[in-house]
Amino acid sequence: MAKRPLHPRSLAAQAMGKIDPLTKGVVTPIHIATTYIRDEDNAYSSGFVYGRPDNETVREAESVLAMLEEAKAGALLFGSGMAAATAVFQALSPGDHVVASKVMYWALRSWLLTEATRWGLKIEFVETDDLAALKAAVKPGVTKLVWAETPSNPLWTITDIAAAAEIAHAAGAKLAVDSTCASPVHTRPLTLGADIVMHAATKVLNGHSDVVAGALCAREDDAFWNRVKTVRKMQGGILGPFEAYLLMRGMRTLHVRQERQTASAMALAQKLSAHPLVARVLYPGLPQHPGHDIAARQMQHGFGYMLSIQVTGGERAAVKAAAHVELYKRATSLGGVESLIEHRASIEGPGSPCPVDLLRLSTGIEDVEDLYNDLDQALKAGHA
Repeated sequence: MAKRPLHPRSLAAQAMGKIDPLTKGVVTPIHIATTYIRDEDNAYSSGFVYGRPDNETVREAESVLAMLEEAKAGALLFGSGMAAATAVFQALSPGDHVVASKVMYWALRSWLLTEATRWGLKIEFVETDDLAALKAAVKPGVTKLVWAETPSNPLWTITDIAAAAEIAHAAGAKLAVDSTCASPVHTRPLTLGADIVMHAATKVLNGHSDVVAGALCAREDDAFWNRVKTVRKMQGGILGPFEAYLLMRGMRTLHVRQERQTASAMALAQKLSAHPLVARVLYPGLPQHPGHDIAARQMQHGFGYMLSIQVTGGERAAVKAAAHVELYKRATSLGGVESLIEHRASIEGPGSPCPVDLLRLSTGIEDVEDLYNDLDQALKAGHA
């Protein structure tokens, strides 16, 4: 009798159910070898040649992520989210035209404005949640890549992935989606028409703020994806085996963490919307959010763990409030089990599209009432 298909939650919890063949351990060992024995005929029947392009522990973590993202062509792990993202752009050719989200992870935006142009790429930024603007920016036969971040950090605008894919493909371009702030629990861009999905795996995929990693997943094993593979191989961008092990361990609890974090983020968004010292809450789960209807259609099991608030009293009150939190941690990053708060405009600097009164909140797994009470007292202190 054929086995019943298992839910991704079950497969992730058991890291695809792989058992160590030597010890029968339910957790496989970390493979740290950097070189491998050749066969007598000088071939490599094991499939492994050297540690720079390949590693068994990395492969195992990639298989878990590829399953979660329904990536038919598989996944690639990198030493950081930036390494993963930039590999996509480095797989293009000099002179290629790229359309990218105007609101996105600031470090990648900065790289595109500086380093990418030195590679000869032509970068055009647009509000990708505005489909008319996106369609106007994409040039048939000229644009080679559309890069969309959704929900976008830190304003949490929502891009219609299926519609963006249609626009990109009609022009002969690829669509890549940064889905770091959605996670495969909530959104699987490849199933909506995207060609590549990117994750800063440092964030919620790992979930414990102890690994720096990046990931790419692809829908088709085509020439462009093979070019991305070559970039990682030749530039040595692969994730280390110990980090891959920690990432795989983190993905085992992804679903349960996201359930708690998402439920708490929604509760906080609702309560903070009524707070007298909060001018605006940015969270796609709220009905008044401009992208709510699209998010409800393309996101499952909630609307993610990230939200932002705009504080009455402007920049001074926002910065002061962040200085008075006790449970939240004032730190960069997001997606961990601990809740973080950050005044993004001062971090991103001149040219940032982030409002100066905005505080970005990454929701962890703490008690939600404790989190709200901490924000309440901090907001009051910010106006004292």
